[in-house]
Amino acid sequence: MGRIMKKPNLYIGLDNDMNGGMTNVGKIIRDAWVFELIPETETCEGWTLGGIDALLQKVNAEWDKYGCMVSQLPEPLATRHREIYEQAIQKAKASGWSGEHEMGGEET
Repeated sequence: MGRIMKKPNLYIGLDNDMNGGMTNVGKIIRDAWVFELIPETETCEGWTLGGIDALLQKVNAEWDKYGCMVSQLPEPLATRHREIYEQAIQKAKASGWSGEHEMGGEET
């Protein structure tokens, strides 16, 4: 009897992600943009979970250089981080995201 191969789970892309992209995967992608691991035009649409995990490993390696703290980033990276995240927050709020869940305002 033949095996049925399941289609791998593919990421829907940052622009299509829930909460205006304010998800764990969205954070990985935006951090990858900050560290210029991928271009800011890359939303990772169609990537496998393995591809996202490989990107996470690269992002974590970069954060480790700065003690995983935004305040420890050199100015050019701090500026990129601020700009990327401010734009992402504005976009997410415009799509209905409030940030309450991340701030502990909602019970899960």
